[in-house]
Amino acid sequence: MYSLTLEERATCPPHCHHWEDCYGNNMPFAHRFEHGIELMKGIDAQLKALTDKWTIGIVVRLHVLGDFWNRGYVNFWFTMLNKYPTLCIYGYTAHYLTHPMRHAIDSLNLCSNDRSIIRYSYNSDYDTNRPHRKFAATEDYNGDTFDCPEQTGKIDSCANCGACFNKRITKTVRFFDH
Repeated sequence: MYSLTLEERATCPPHCHHWEDCYGNNMPFAHRFEHGIELMKGIDAQLKALTDKWTIGIVVRLHVLGDFWNRGYVNFWFTMLNKYPTLCIYGYTAHYLTHPMRHAIDSLNLCSNDRSIIRYSYNSDYDTNRPHRKFAATEDYNGDTFDCPEQTGKIDSCANCGACFNKRITKTVRFFDH
């Protein structure tokens, strides 16, 4: 499992409900990558090396900080999933209310053969009519959820869990505020 950290706020939609209390506020030493064409070229090269090394496949947690900055970047991940058939990606986005971006992210989830699970940071329940839409809710949400096992101490790390990127889990994951 690998992760990608972008510049928070520089890549996030301004309506993100964590704009003021971003997870990144408590991560002063995180190495943030500047978004753009050069980053995408570097990601492609690293994915090539990693998928050559780990032939059974790799999982990349997108955007520990940051978000999809435009539809071209969402399409970049389409290309990477097609180019590297053993690649799986998962992550979170605040773009549920940004309709063109939501459409692009929905398509990424729908067309990835279950190798992309991007959850919307939005308080909502799973809808069987839209199985490609999965949600990550705040701790005050009372819908059909499960609490993050890592945050509750049931699992020692995200890599040992995988509930967030398990396609069979249809409930909304609920996170404690950070």
